[in-house]
Amino acid sequence: MELYEALEKRRTYRDYSDREVSEEVLKRVIGAAFKAPTNDHLRQLEFIVVRGREHIAEVIEPLAKNKEAFKKLVHEVDESGDKDKMEMFADALPKQQRMLMQSGLLILPFFRQKQSPLLRPVEQSLLNYFASAWCALENMLLAATAEGLGTVFHIPVADEVEKIKKIVGAPEGYEFTCLLTMGYPAENAFLPRQKEIDVEERIHTNVW
Repeated sequence: MELYEALEKRRTYRDYSDREVSEEVLKRVIGAAFKAPTNDHLRQLEFIVVRGREHIAEVIEPLAKNKEAFKKLVHEVDESGDKDKMEMFADALPKQQRMLMQSGLLILPFFRQKQSPLLRPVEQSLLNYFASAWCALENMLLAATAEGLGTVFHIPVADEVEKIKKIVGAPEGYEFTCLLTMGYPAENAFLPRQKEIDVEERIHTNVW
């Protein structure tokens, strides 16, 4: 699959079939992460791969308490009137836990966070490790697309980070970007409408 074709076909899937992702395909997708640019050229990335719905359920248990609060918050604060956004939330919110279990494959991408706590950087450059980790994740999303896989990720909220790190035994000094699942999309998988963007309107030459 060509790069621009993969960019066009990458979508967030929340409905998966029972078809298992092979170890060979999984290694190719994770391997793509190490092709991304990284801070200090260190590529200090580690991955916890969780297979099987029973094991995944143990890891994502901290999400259960936050789901209802998050659902209420989204509907209370949204005043944009954006129909595409609300259509996406209407599909996504009930699936927050199920989508992470359905494919039977969950990945936690970890990165080494140096110098200062992730949420209390003294200056923007101290987020370089965090930015590098997300560059790596984008490579994985595109690689998964090229393999015919769908992906979806959940960014932790509230106390989920520390609880999940404890569950999986993550060492000090490491953080994870998200809970990422990938799998072969179900035939009737819901796909949110993509917004059409006029690129020329978003490009500013010399000044805004």
